[in-house]
Amino acid sequence: MAHGFGDDQRWTLGRVKTLIGKLFHIGYTIEGVGKLLRRHGWSVEVAARRALERDEQAIATWEQEVWPAVKPLRRTWAPLDGRAPPG
Repeated sequence: MAHGFGDDQRWTLGRVKTLIGKLFHIGYTIEGVGKLLRRHGWSVEVAARRALERDEQAIATWEQEVWPAVKPLRRTWAPLDGRAPPG
């Protein structure tokens, strides 16, 4: 949050690249940032457990009430009106 990434706490290569540019006025590519971090012993970290703040009831409610309304429709290969596809 101190570096302007308040929406979430993940440090992506793109964010590290941006921060290096802001702090040191040096331009790196995304691939270069990855190599630089690995060279200095940094590795990808994945959470070993779920967050303590996770609200299972709120998630279940969202999945039942909100997700069906925003979920995109699945496309099928068959036309809806019964005609053969063009071509």
